[in-house]
Amino acid sequence: MPTWQPRNTTRAKDLRNQPTPAEQKLWQYLANSQLAGHKFSRQMPIGPYFCDFLCRRHRLVIELDGASHASSVETDKRRDAFMRDQGYTILRFGNADVMGNVEGVVAVIAAALADRPTPSPSRTREGSNG
Repeated sequence: MPTWQPRNTTRAKDLRNQPTPAEQKLWQYLANSQLAGHKFSRQMPIGPYFCDFLCRRHRLVIELDGASHASSVETDKRRDAFMRDQGYTILRFGNADVMGNVEGVVAVIAAALADRPTPSPSRTREGSNG
């Protein structure tokens, strides 16, 4: 049985309440399952890290990198390795890419989701009346 792990939801809430302009712009395309019905969440904790956007069903993490990421390349590598070890795929985009070509960024995300296998349905949710 998995053990319960506390999550820093206060920090996640703070991050959601203070999005960057690029996060705000991309969220307009990801919110409310607008991207082919895929549900995304913002500023979700995964272990000790927070990801900008997460599609839990397909274990897809979207990261937006601004100028501050140039000085944190090693931290980003450790973080990405941790998330990959947990079974996540990470897509990274620069803030400038989102601000200048959000439709192209969304197309790349959509293509990545189209390539992901659909998770097997849970037997407990199939609704057997037998």
